[in-house]
Amino acid sequence: MNLTAKKITTIGMLCAMAMAVNLLISFPIVPAVSFLKYDPKDIIIVMGGFIFGAMPAFIMSVVCAVLEIMFRGGTILDILMNVISTCTFACTAAFVYKRDHTRKGAVIGLALGVILSTVSMLLWNYIVTPIYFQMPREEVAKLLLPGILPFNLLKSGLNAGFTFVFYKAIVKALRKADLVEDSGHETKISAGLIIVAVFLCASIIGIILVW
Repeated sequence: MNLTAKKITTIGMLCAMAMAVNLLISFPIVPAVSFLKYDPKDIIIVMGGFIFGAMPAFIMSVVCAVLEIMFRGGTILDILMNVISTCTFACTAAFVYKRDHTRKGAVIGLALGVILSTVSMLLWNYIVTPIYFQMPREEVAKLLLPGILPFNLLKSGLNAGFTFVFYKAIVKALRKADLVEDSGHETKISAGLIIVAVFLCASIIGIILVW
């Protein structure tokens, strides 16, 4: 299998994995905005971005957004919001990591992804949600801080934490299957950083359960 075919095959497989977890795991995490549901597909998409770059992460986000409305139903607005949410997180993290292919680059990229995703979704929910639900913009504005802000912060924080926990194992599996080339400068993610990521995920899950 040549390099291009291998890359397309791997991206397709990652899209399938992202859709599988999307269909299996989807639930609200903030009572104030129960219409917003968490699903872990962005974890797979950002891993694809770490492996191949920001553009493949963008392609994966568009493909998954289209497939999601085919399976779950929805409108063009659902595609728009899905792509914006995923891209501000995954493409930002992938872009930074590709420029600084180190542990520090991964941490900075994911942190920036969390911040930009949270901020951008405040803006886009303020713009799109009144149109989508046919409700006054003032009512949506009241949901921004108590609902939409914590939802996106918890969602992207979980995705960042789980990316650290599972990235190394996923990449090793893809290399064993000869679907990903060895870059020759693999980022070493320390056990300490993985432990921090596990505690981060556990803390966020605890907050959601208490909520």
